[in-house]
Formats: sequence, C-alpha cells, structure tokens
Amino acid sequence: MAPISKECDFLVIGGGSGGLATARRASGYYGAKTIAIESNKLGGTCVNVGCVPKKIIWNAASLAESIREAKAYGFSVQETAPFNWALFKQKRDAYIKRLNGIYEKNLGNDKVEYLHGRATLLGKNEVEVKHDDGSKIVILAKKILVATGGHPIIPRDIPGSEYGISSDSFFELETQPKKVALVGAGYIAVELAGMFNALGTETHLFIRHDKFLRTFDPMIQEAIVKEYERQGIHIHKLSKQSRIEKDNETLKLHYSDSNTQDGILDIDCLIWAVGRAPEVEGLGLDVAGVKQDEKGRVIVDDFQNTNVENIYSLGDVCGRVELTPVAIAAGRRLGDRLFGPPQFSASKLSYENIPSVVFAHPEVGSIGLTEPEAREKYGDSVKVYKTSFTAMYYAMMEPHDKGPTSYKIVCVGPEERVVGLHILGLGSGEMLQGFGVAIKMGATKADFDNCVAIHPTSAEELVTMK
Repeated sequence: MAPISKECDFLVIGGGSGGLATARRASGYYGAKTIAIESNKLGGTCVNVGCVPKKIIWNAASLAESIREAKAYGFSVQETAPFNWALFKQKRDAYIKRLNGIYEKNLGNDKVEYLHGRATLLGKNEVEVKHDDGSKIVILAKKILVATGGHPIIPRDIPGSEYGISSDSFFELETQPKKVALVGAGYIAVELAGMFNALGTETHLFIRHDKFLRTFDPMIQEAIVKEYERQGIHIHKLSKQSRIEKDNETLKLHYSDSNTQDGILDIDCLIWAVGRAPEVEGLGLDVAGVKQDEKGRVIVDDFQNTNVENIYSLGDVCGRVELTPVAIAAGRRLGDRLFGPPQFSASKLSYENIPSVVFAHPEVGSIGLTEPEAREKYGDSVKVYKTSFTAMYYAMMEPHDKGPTSYKIVCVGPEERVVGLHILGLGSGEMLQGFGVAIKMGATKADFDNCVAIHPTSAEELVTMK
C-alpha cells in the first residue's frame, strides 16, 4: 500500500452535481479541508451527457417545430439546407467544455482540492487514488462521501446488442441518423425520440408495454403516447428484440411487437435507453463494509448515512430519485449537517413532492402523487380536477397540426389539499416550478382558486378549474 500522502476533513468521491455541491458547501461555507476526486469530466452525467446537452438539443428540436409552424402565422420560411448536425454538435460540445472549466474554477474559489483519478476505498477512513499517469496516493479522511453516479445499461442477453449505443454515446454522434430505433420507455428514450423526430429523423420507439412513462399519471401516459403517434413516431408496443445484425453501415433489428412476431427493421442507429446502473465497480465498497442492495445501489437512511460510520452517499449511486437538483439539494443539506452550526444538526432532504419534467414534445410536468397512488393511499377522500384543451398558440393552425394540453389536480380531504399535479403541454417545464412551491407549502384547491388568473395563458386553467 502506498504511504498516506494527504489528509483531509472531507473526501468526496465523484465530481458530479451532488458531489460538487457537497464539497463546495463543506469547504466554501464552513472551511472544512475538502478533497474532490473525479475520474471523468467534472459535472457528471448532467453536465456532460444528461440534462444540459439534452436541453440544448431539445431547444434545437423546438426551433425546428417553430419553423414548420411559422407558416400558419403568415411567415414564408424556407430552409435552404438541412439541419447542420455537425455544426450544432461542435458548438454544443464547446459549451459543455466551457462548463467543465467553470466547475473546476468554482472548486478553486471554494478552496476544494481537486484530484483527477480513480478512487478505491481501503477502509472507512482511507481511500487510494490512482492518477491518470498510474501513480497512486492514499488519503486519510475523517469523513467520506460516495457520489459516483451511474451509467447506462446495455442488455447483454440479446445477440448483437453491442452494435447499439448507450444514451451517453448518443452525444458522440457525428452525423444525424436518417433512421433511428430507441429501446426504452423512460425519460431518456421518450425525450430522444421527440427530438429525433422533430429534427427530421425517422424515429422508432420500442417499448415493452403499451404505454411509456409508466411511473407517471395515466392521463400523462395516454396523452403523450397519442401525441407521439400523431407526430409520426413509430411506437412498437409490447415489443421484444431478439437480435441485431450489422451489414456494412446498416443495422438489422429483429423484433416482435403487437403487430408482428418476426419484424426486421433496417436502421442507421440503435440506442439503448433501458435504464441505468450505479457506478460502483472497483470502488471498494465491500472492503469498507458499505451495504448495497440487490442492484448494487448504496443503501442510505434519510440523512444519507450508510451503515458505516463517517461514510455517506447520495445521488444516482443510491438510486432513490435520480434527478440532478435532488442530488444537489441532498448534498447541500448533508454539508450543512456535517460541518455547519448546531441548527443544522438534523438537516436532511425531504424526498416528498419533488417536481420533475420530461422534455418531451410537448413537455410533461409532475409533482406529488398520481391519481392511482392517491386513491390507494387516501381512498374515497380523493377528488380529482382535470381538463384538456387546445392552447392558444395553435389557434392559427389546422386541426391536424394542433398539439394537446392536459392538466390534472389531485386533491385529498375536505380541505382539498393538493397532493398531485400533472401537466402536459407547451411551457409545462417553466410552469411547474412555481406551482411546485405552492404544493410544497401545502396549498389547497381553494388557494389555487383564490389566485387571479393571468390571461391569456395555459397556466390560468390551473387556477380556474372546476
């Protein structure tokens, strides 16, 4: 074993959103001697292969839709060339690289020491770090945070699955596929399918059941599936993939779905979006005695404590709510509790009523309980308000070009406390943030009704619903 060459109060393994937020809180706010270790790029999944580059692509796809829809408003917009994927990728990658630099600069501003290398736990207070050049050091830390995130899963039981790429590798595509197949039914698959389709790629989405986004309210599931079909996305329901073959640059996807038992689809690109696994390989959790669940995720309590004293964990590696703002919020509260004044001794993140948005086409927003979840928990005391309408934006368009808007408010008890809000339509992402504050504060249906509507907006429907 290499000799101990560094000591610190707090060692953070993982330079993603959660790890960096915790490290900066510990050092920048409270002066704890903090070291952060990252083996890849700073910013983690969100900055490099997740939220940020995804939203940039969503913006491009939304612009493509607006260009097509401009005709209905009297504009004569003619595209003189197809979407320049290569130029777009170059500019997007440059932006992400700049963010990486900003993250490193922020660590320096908060006096966090940053090491680029691979960390392995040697015990509850010791970590070995292997640098890029192969050299190793051992760090003795009073407290350790495991915030290593996750990685996409590629199924290994399907012959030829290696010809497909992961959702991470999607961001490495140098050219726009003419015909793409996506396998999966969660956030990532649905978002990528909407973007590809809006940018002109023939898009096939393979799902195991008859709907996608199955953790969302049934209203959302039904509306988004119907809308994707209206837009021309090919949805293969009740599907299975049996094998993939490669013929030069073409892939042959063999599958079954609700319409055929022996389908073959020629595609340019296959993207697996079937879930993510915790990034724990070679981390030494077993050596330190840190318990994991059957999927390898680190087990923590409500305060982000593992079963090992002075080892903590948060973010995707725990798998509780895999959203960037959740990891950041949990990290800041953990930093407060471990290194802050006594009033933060019980600081922790509440995992209830966390708003989330799917950047589909159109956007989907959700907070709280779905209607089935509410009825299972509260029984007959549940009352639901819902509406579906056409947003004014579509007033100038032909009926077959109009997108849907659907809202649902789930209430409980005689006071009609709002325990769930589910929205689909233009602007849902920005809209939900404000309503999320109200619901987090315990708003009732009467509180919604007492707010004067802003007209004309789609959001006004949420405060005028009967």
